[in-house]
Amino acid sequence: MFASSDLNACAALVERGDPTRFLAVMAAPVQARQVLFALFAFNLEVARAPWVTQQQMLAEMRLQWWCDALDEIAAQKPVRRHEVVTPLAALIDSQAAVLLRDLVTARRWDIYDEPFKNDAEFAHYIDCTSGHLLVVATGILGRSDPQVVRDFAFSTGLSNWFQAVPQLLAQKRHPLLELTSESVRDLAEQGLKRLAMARSNRSSISSKSGAALLCGWQTESYLKEAFHHPERVLFGLQGPRPFVSKAQLLLQAATGRW
Repeated sequence: MFASSDLNACAALVERGDPTRFLAVMAAPVQARQVLFALFAFNLEVARAPWVTQQQMLAEMRLQWWCDALDEIAAQKPVRRHEVVTPLAALIDSQAAVLLRDLVTARRWDIYDEPFKNDAEFAHYIDCTSGHLLVVATGILGRSDPQVVRDFAFSTGLSNWFQAVPQLLAQKRHPLLELTSESVRDLAEQGLKRLAMARSNRSSISSKSGAALLCGWQTESYLKEAFHHPERVLFGLQGPRPFVSKAQLLLQAATGRW
């Protein structure tokens, strides 16, 4: 579909910067890997763009660069040569480019230190940064129900967000509307409910598309830990033991029951 050098570059980026997703991609069928490596490399580059500089204007410019690249893809114009943008342009259509542009725009929250205004704004951030990514990924791979994907993606995005809370607090950010045990437990419960809802509608996601959802293989473990031990979110969730975690991934990959 695109140059092997680009695929290798994307895979290397994900392996270094997002090892959890790297393991998930390597557990996926071979034909899904080039799609997932390109999309997850894009997501990684965008996610870290606001953090590589303390100058807000430079961070804005970095995100704008990605917006411009996606605008080129959406408009079906000649696309800039780049180890991630080039394979991305070979994968996505205009509609997917618009979704990914919204993902980039949502990442502007990471530049500044203002808290989320309300629950709806927080949920929108998670939906854009996690939901849009997985809707695009599953849409490329095969048949999928976007709402089911978004339910799953909200749970996975929330799980990842909980894991990032200590680092965000160290950066003097405001990752949650409230830092109380009750608030964390309520959020974790929401995530678990949406995960259960997605799984109850698993039949609406084809096995090919389901490969994209392997990236959330640890979601349930982290959300359950946050529910039962909400205080750990502030200082660092322990997560499942490595052996158990990898066994879960292999089981989900073998059965398709994400």
